[in-house]
Amino acid sequence: MINQLSWKVGGQQGEGIESTGEIFAKALYRLGYHLYGYRHFSSRIKGGHTNNKIRVSTEKIRSVSDDLDILVAFDQETIDVNFEELRQGGIIIADEKFKPVNPDDTKAKLCVVPFTKIATELGTSLMKNMVAVGASSAALGIPLENYHPIVKEIFGRKGDKVVESNIQAIEKGAEYFNREAGGPIDDFTLAPGDGKQRMYMIGNDAIAMGAIAAGVRIMSAYPITPASEIMEYLIDKLPKFGGTVIQTEDEIAAATMAIGANYSGVRAFTASAGPGLSLMAESIGLAGMTETPLVVVDTQRGGPSTGLPTKQEQSDIMAMIYGTHGEIPKVVMAPSTVEEAFYDMVEAFNIAEEYQCPVILLSDLQLSLGKQSVDPFDYNRIEIRRGKLMNESLPEIDKNEGFKRYENTPDGISPRTLPGMKNGLHHVTGVEHAETGKPSETADNRKVQMDKRLRKLRHLKFETPVHIDAKHERPDLLLIGIGSTRGAIEEAMMRLENEGVSVNHAHIRLLHPFPAEEMKPLIEKARHVVVIEQNATGQLAGLVKLNVGGRDKISSVLKYDGNPFKPAEVYKECKGVVSHASHV
Repeated sequence: MINQLSWKVGGQQGEGIESTGEIFAKALYRLGYHLYGYRHFSSRIKGGHTNNKIRVSTEKIRSVSDDLDILVAFDQETIDVNFEELRQGGIIIADEKFKPVNPDDTKAKLCVVPFTKIATELGTSLMKNMVAVGASSAALGIPLENYHPIVKEIFGRKGDKVVESNIQAIEKGAEYFNREAGGPIDDFTLAPGDGKQRMYMIGNDAIAMGAIAAGVRIMSAYPITPASEIMEYLIDKLPKFGGTVIQTEDEIAAATMAIGANYSGVRAFTASAGPGLSLMAESIGLAGMTETPLVVVDTQRGGPSTGLPTKQEQSDIMAMIYGTHGEIPKVVMAPSTVEEAFYDMVEAFNIAEEYQCPVILLSDLQLSLGKQSVDPFDYNRIEIRRGKLMNESLPEIDKNEGFKRYENTPDGISPRTLPGMKNGLHHVTGVEHAETGKPSETADNRKVQMDKRLRKLRHLKFETPVHIDAKHERPDLLLIGIGSTRGAIEEAMMRLENEGVSVNHAHIRLLHPFPAEEMKPLIEKARHVVVIEQNATGQLAGLVKLNVGGRDKISSVLKYDGNPFKPAEVYKECKGVVSHASHV
């Protein structure tokens, strides 16, 4: 028996490829396996190659797999595009309809199954994906009864006949494979799962759930890949909590509407991707100047411009930190797992209100859309902190002056009132202003207010600014990353350790203000530092050098072709750094 395998289904976009993977995955995670799924898809509604790769394991996993055990193909392009990824001894299960050709039968075995023909005989060719699920399950020896409740959940509203037809399609696919291919393949027999029930979700779902747990009642947003699922999730769920989602005319309106809602005391946010964040830059500056809480989610994708809308990249780092004109207090945080995406989203709202500033939650496409097994969240960890929001009677004010909303306090954070609060009257403007909010362009006032605002984040409290795995006092390598690269780095780290290379790992979760104090000793003690990131210019490495130093020992491992890092790629590049250093 094996402890993990990888399975991929591919075909033309709009052919039900995603649902095929979803049904297959549901049966496995309900048996207690850990899963990691990643979709490759085109930036169009229909047509173009798409695939859904699912890694199945008896242990926790956070990364795509290096290779592929089973490829399910609905067209020849799927075989041609993905054949190189198949491992020696892998199998291809392909639809008879397109007369599949195996590029190298010494590497992989081709099993031809009439997906379309069987589905058509049962009523409609649309059920060919269910036939494929049945054939895949037969190859792995997965009991078919596991699919019965899943099919009922998906198709129950369409009636018993549709449910029964889809179950038959799964059974017929399994019967054909067992008859023609000899039943379950010994090399792909999985050790049993632990039977524990887990959630199976994308990072965007976790972000949306975190927003609900944080007490959000308004999301204003404009749809954009790969952020739209946050909006879609909350359209369904937020009204159940007395909230609403508003689709605005553009990202400028989305950001300013969220600012308005937060000013009125309602927790609100917006979510977008790089192009949308560019449009929001002025509004983020407005939130900083007016000291209004604002949470913005940036789900990074390939840029610049429209770039690679459906592909992985981490190239918004510098833009999120420095992309606002002028100088304002701003927090940029970067979760690295689905669990962190949930808890960090809650913390983003707490920080935004405590420090009265914009907070950007920086995700990336792999984290946002990659689907993973997740243990249930601990809601006892949820804490709502609203900072200096006044909730008691305010002293009488001079009607000619108003409430000192922007009072120059020692910590830089001023008392905050809500509209309609007695004796809380003040002026709000994006122009530089005095303590009561009235415009003031005097040199003295400008310096006082700038210093006040920038003083806020000097003592920012963030529970885990860096995820640190440091077993060695003076390691050969220190690996640094952000976001979804964490899984690939952790696996590469284990392989290096098995070969006698001592490795520490620092995954940065707070990008701004940069956690220099936490990073400096790690970098100083390491012989070599490797920064692994998905952009072309080494933005994270530049940030490390700027804030900590260590330029002479820092190397970059970069990937910007739109695909996520595989553990083997990180291992190979880091091994190269060690080999080069040993010859210098």
